[in-house]
Amino acid sequence: MNRTIARRLAHLGTALLLGLSPGAFALAEDAPPASTLPAQELTSQTLYRFLLAEIAGARGQIGLAAQLYLELARDTRDPRIARRAAEVALFARNADMAAEAARIWSETDPDSEEAKHLLAGVVSAHGGRLEDVQIQLARALAQAPANLDANLMGLNRALSRMEDKAAVQAMVIRLTEPYLEHPEAHFARAQSAAIAGSPMESLTAINAALLLRPDWETGLLFKAQLLLQTGAHTEASKLLQEAVARQPDNRNLRLGYARSLIAAKQFKAARTEFMALLDSAPGDRDLLYSVALLSLQLDDPVMAEPLLTRALEAGHPEADAIRLHLGQIAEQRKDGAAARKWFESVAPGAHYAEARIRSAHSLAREGKLDEARSLLQTPTEDASLSRRYRLAEAQMLRDAGRTEEAFDLIDEALLQAPDDADLLYESAMLAERLDRLEVMEGRLRKVIALTPDHAHAKNALGYSFADRGINLEEAEKLIASAHELAPDDAFILDSLGWVNFRRGNNEAALAHLQRAYAMRPDPEIAAHLGDVLWTLGRHDEAATLLDDALAGHPDNETLRNTALRLLKP
Repeated sequence: MNRTIARRLAHLGTALLLGLSPGAFALAEDAPPASTLPAQELTSQTLYRFLLAEIAGARGQIGLAAQLYLELARDTRDPRIARRAAEVALFARNADMAAEAARIWSETDPDSEEAKHLLAGVVSAHGGRLEDVQIQLARALAQAPANLDANLMGLNRALSRMEDKAAVQAMVIRLTEPYLEHPEAHFARAQSAAIAGSPMESLTAINAALLLRPDWETGLLFKAQLLLQTGAHTEASKLLQEAVARQPDNRNLRLGYARSLIAAKQFKAARTEFMALLDSAPGDRDLLYSVALLSLQLDDPVMAEPLLTRALEAGHPEADAIRLHLGQIAEQRKDGAAARKWFESVAPGAHYAEARIRSAHSLAREGKLDEARSLLQTPTEDASLSRRYRLAEAQMLRDAGRTEEAFDLIDEALLQAPDDADLLYESAMLAERLDRLEVMEGRLRKVIALTPDHAHAKNALGYSFADRGINLEEAEKLIASAHELAPDDAFILDSLGWVNFRRGNNEAALAHLQRAYAMRPDPEIAAHLGDVLWTLGRHDEAATLLDDALAGHPDNETLRNTALRLLKP
């Protein structure tokens, strides 16, 4: 094995075991100063044992190699061999050997910061005495003033494998006490508090750091992240917006600001910021993808499509997701052939099933239902995937008016999985269309019993009762429970309004329906809202609403019947 590769593999193993990034420990190629090395000859016996350890490692006998190196480190007290012993022991995942080798290395090369960090990390990762860990880290901080700031920033990383996060926080507070004139010390405290689950303490500490260094990029981004985690989205965005105004050329701050806007669901403003970043780096595939996704969120496929194409050409790792989006854009402009071409280019993996289902729906919309169904009838041993395909096939049959066939298809699937909540729910909705209301009710009740947090099942059963004017008290309880589970679902709000209307609570009904229609101007919600407005004597408003809704949805049966009933001459 090439020695350089072997060293880097050992280094990588060390970093991974300690929960650090591969760059956490620099690979110091320089040996310790000659004055620190033991005054001994390289005897034939020492060389033999060294080669024996190397051969064992090359043959994959890592445990034996670690033991041989540790014995050699004990006998020679050579920091170079001790370092090698620690690396190999970590690669072998032998914590006891790694700790002993790291201790020898630290003792024989007291100026080595890497040795001290490694020793502290090994001890903390594997349940060593906290006092030992603190002593080693205190020495590392005190004996390397030139690297103090970097070492303070690395404190929490060195202690990352300790399970008692409150103990880590207490240790970090003690270790940083002598260095509170350094913002990095406060940053270390902020990190440890956040990890220990104390966001307010963390904010206090990071504020102290920013008092010492107000425009510190790392501190500002950390504070913004804390604010986002506590739900203070507006405050986080304002913090970074002001920072960007002071440092307009700082890309990291601008990127952080853009991401904070996404967290606050300010998608238009976020896109503006990402576009500013893209202007200065037009080939950045991640920025291309980000702006494209935001454009899709803003229902702007015209802007999204070329950006997605450029991101794909730039080799973005989410290539299949991009192909899926491009297919959906082609669907929107009713170019089924182009859409299917994109969907068919999606490779097996996370997006494959969705692409296949979308291809099938595209064919069905063009009247090629048999071809669409055959696309979803490929045998698979994956039960969850088979269920997805059956549900999609049933939906296509339902949309084609072949409700009975759709019901039979789902019933057949239920024979294999009688307690599958998704299949039961779909079967219930099909039973309702077939006016088999007892079947619908029984299956929805079973879904609710199997999955008490199934908001849509509760809503469907409650709405069915409300629409028929029966079991209104139970209906309201079911729909209210669904609303608690999904408070921003427009259709559940519509049901809540409708059951209130059925129970004579017209003002409450109006409030719920107006909110639902503002969220989603669906024709059936319009019909319900028109009914309530008419009942309240607001005939002109009801007529205007129904006329406008009919203009956009002239074929909706519920809306048309409501308008005929209320607006008849």
